[in-house]
Amino acid sequence: MNEPHPVILVVDDNEDNRYLLTRRLRRLGYETVLTANDGAEAIAMVAKQPLDLILLDVLMPGMNGHQVLEQLKACPASREIRVIMISAVDEIESVVRGIELGADDYLLKPFNPVVLGARVGACLEKKRLRDREAYYLEEIERERRRGDELLQAILPPSAVAELKATNEVKPRRMEDVTVLFSDIVGFTRYCDRHPAEQVVSELRTLVDAFEDIVEAHAMEKIKTIGDAFLSTAGLLHPMENGVLAAVRCARAMIETSQRLKPGWAVRIGIHSGPVVAGIMGRRQYSFDLWGDTVNTAARVTSHAEGGSILMSATAWARIQHCCTGRSRGLVELKGKGAVELFECDGLRYPETVTR
Repeated sequence: MNEPHPVILVVDDNEDNRYLLTRRLRRLGYETVLTANDGAEAIAMVAKQPLDLILLDVLMPGMNGHQVLEQLKACPASREIRVIMISAVDEIESVVRGIELGADDYLLKPFNPVVLGARVGACLEKKRLRDREAYYLEEIERERRRGDELLQAILPPSAVAELKATNEVKPRRMEDVTVLFSDIVGFTRYCDRHPAEQVVSELRTLVDAFEDIVEAHAMEKIKTIGDAFLSTAGLLHPMENGVLAAVRCARAMIETSQRLKPGWAVRIGIHSGPVVAGIMGRRQYSFDLWGDTVNTAARVTSHAEGGSILMSATAWARIQHCCTGRSRGLVELKGKGAVELFECDGLRYPETVTR
């Protein structure tokens, strides 16, 4: 933290006093010493440039030192400027009044060079310490915000809120969660034929768009796995029909992937059922899902075609009254045997169906 040379303002209606104080301050090594003839000029100078210390005479015509001090302390921009009151020996009560109003110290006329140096140095040191404290607090706040941003990138928003409130995210088992998997058809082949920078840039653009879509449909992004994107409905907050939300989300994801360069074909699988969720890892941790529902959704996705939404019979049963689609018949899923899958085209009456 670089600390600039302090700027000192001498405010006194007596020209000799201003000259004497300015000369002695410069002898003490303070290069930037400004002067003001009265209180009004001092207030105007405070508004124009930052100051570290003001030597302020109490008795001045027009606006006296107490009135100047009151204005300084009433304004947030000038409240932290250090102030030393200047007074004659027989005006000590005025000095006390200045201290009560927020002045840091006082000087008595005639000026003692040793006392002047000690009190000016002490006030400026207070200012330096206060500035350092403000700087470090700002640094702490910046790091806190950066930490929050990193957490938001790793965890769903509600999991971040739970972590900040309780210092943990408790593992949970949810009995009815809709899981949506999407991946890009032919992505491996595309990677082999294009520069890494281009592939990563285009994939990042698509993932960013998917994150916005998921949020817009009140779902939760869980993670990306290569070119696959995993999200859920009804995991971290209740949802009346998670499958319907997933269908809406899936249609928007397919349309977006076709619109963005390079126009990838995205296939999507949806399944509903129980899942276990929690945080895994100590250093590079992530929020993750486990269970047969997750595995089934992933395997359903592998049988979908580009630009299509494929779902289990369990998921289809929840939206067949409001969506169009067809059975794909029995499909052999790894670990599940032959199961019936359904391809969903979209909402039957989009303008009347509510989430």
